[in-house]
Amino acid sequence: MDTPISRAEHEEFRKRIEEGDNRQNRRIDELEENVRQISSMVSSIEKLAVNMENMAKEQERQGKRLETLEKRDGDKWRKAVEAVITAVISGAAGFMLAHLGL
Repeated sequence: MDTPISRAEHEEFRKRIEEGDNRQNRRIDELEENVRQISSMVSSIEKLAVNMENMAKEQERQGKRLETLEKRDGDKWRKAVEAVITAVISGAAGFMLAHLGL
């Protein structure tokens, strides 16, 4: 171990170390780019989640409005039917009372 290495061996060692450093630097650059892309994707997903939540709330509000509108038309129909039935019953009762002489 105490024997010195030659200049050629030293240059070969230095060259291999630099190649390893360059390879690792390229890998680090690729990882950093991947992290940037993932970060951008996460941001987009967060925006999408917020939009989906807002759409769900709006859909719920529209559902309630639609239910109210449908119920209102149904209520009007039921009231009209009740009025017709009441008129028929009243007419029948009046007719019977008229025949009885009251």
